Amino acid sequence: METCWEPSTRTVPGPVRRTALNPTLRTESVVALTAFGALTAGAAWVGARRSTADTRWFRRLRKPPFQPPPRAFGPVWTALYALIALSGWRVWTAPSGPARSRALGWWGVQLGLNAAWSWLFFARHEPRRALADNLALLGSIGAYVAATREVDRPAAWMVAPYLAWVGFANVLNGEIVRRNPRESH
Repeated sequence: METCWEPSTRTVPGPVRRTALNPTLRTESVVALTAFGALTAGAAWVGARRSTADTRWFRRLRKPPFQPPPRAFGPVWTALYALIALSGWRVWTAPSGPARSRALGWWGVQLGLNAAWSWLFFARHEPRRALADNLALLGSIGAYVAATREVDRPAAWMVAPYLAWVGFANVLNGEIVRRNPRESH
């Protein structure tokens, strides 16, 4: 079995093997992964509480023909949230320093903007403000990817599907705003 030697957040001198079999990293790694999973699940929960295509308001909206069916969103977001959590965890396990701090800061920003979108769009019925949030979300994901590339390239690649999906979501949101001018406060 080939293992990769990488530094961690540990204060023990020298690199620490990043494998599940390493007892010196196991506890802190599991706690950190649990924390990133919980934070991401919290954002998903906030979004899911308000995200439903089964409301009169949403059904009434004129949507573009390329709008995916509602049943597609659950599996897509489940996979994306798992990648977001894993990416954040990998960044956290990198050596501490300004680059890691920047990346983790952008991780938090994108997660907050992600949760806000569902509230703006589904709870507040404000597609135009949701679009503004989504554009900021897209920019924050891009900033996270750029910052993360300096820290852990695989972690940066993990959120590439998320960046692409949010780009697509911006197109969808923009089309809903364009097709429903009365709904756009």
